[in-house]
Amino acid sequence: MAEETKKNTPRDLFLHLLGIVALYWSAISFLTLIWQFIDKWFPDALSSINYYMDFSTWAIRFSVSAIIIVFPVFIIVSWYLNKLYKREAVVRESKIRKWLIYLTLFITSLIIIGDLIFVINTFLGGSTTVSFILKALSILLVAGIIFGYYLDDVRRETPTKSAKYFAWATSILVLAVIVYSFIIVGSPNSARLVQFDQQRISDLQGIQSQIVNYWQKKATMPISLFVLNDTISGYAVPSDPQTKASYEYIIKDATNLSFELCATFSQPSQTVPQPLYVVPAGIAQNWDHAAGKICFERTIDKQLYPPLTK
Repeated sequence: MAEETKKNTPRDLFLHLLGIVALYWSAISFLTLIWQFIDKWFPDALSSINYYMDFSTWAIRFSVSAIIIVFPVFIIVSWYLNKLYKREAVVRESKIRKWLIYLTLFITSLIIIGDLIFVINTFLGGSTTVSFILKALSILLVAGIIFGYYLDDVRRETPTKSAKYFAWATSILVLAVIVYSFIIVGSPNSARLVQFDQQRISDLQGIQSQIVNYWQKKATMPISLFVLNDTISGYAVPSDPQTKASYEYIIKDATNLSFELCATFSQPSQTVPQPLYVVPAGIAQNWDHAAGKICFERTIDKQLYPPLTK
């Protein structure tokens, strides 16, 4: 009875459960990073339709943050459990450990089966792309490695001697993925500058909409951005989020309703995927920019946006 109790102590439940959860989280984060790399290397033409499937620096940052914390937890817990197995062999025979391992084998089996079914179904539908094939292979590879390792481990009475080499190999691979992720997304300071640039584009988009509304209501172009301020609606023309300088508004041709909006950007827009900008129909939607002062020329279509005044 004492031995059976020892096999299922709260300590064993905590360590084995923490190790398995850390493994799942690490695998998901790793696959997310690999998928983002694939989207960057082999962009899918459907990404413009299904934007949520496109390359995302946010997904990379979150996955890197998770794997930096969770993967070392998995390695440390696994190392401690292996030491514990040598000191207390009965812990290795714990029902908790075997239940969690067989649960992992069950989940990875379903993932492998589902992945293969999905590949065949997609192939028969004629929708296979390089991006899809690589993503399917990455799932199959990661799930297969986890399945093979734990299937071999659960059959053994003592920990395999290759566990140490497996830990080193996976650690080096994860480290390489993390380093490449930082190369893609840049430093924290670079990410901050990107956010400033995205806010500038959002501000210009809002100003552009207000200019169109002004024209429709008054049948004339605003002489300056200051006249767009409206205490009743609560709209106030924004300023540069970083420097607090005013955005520049230039009337190019009042008769043809042509104008420019200018801002100074920190980085070229090509360095990061641009968010989707919802712009009124009939106005150019190109917000690509280089670093430095950039002016966007716009022309209001009088037929699409006729004056509302009689």
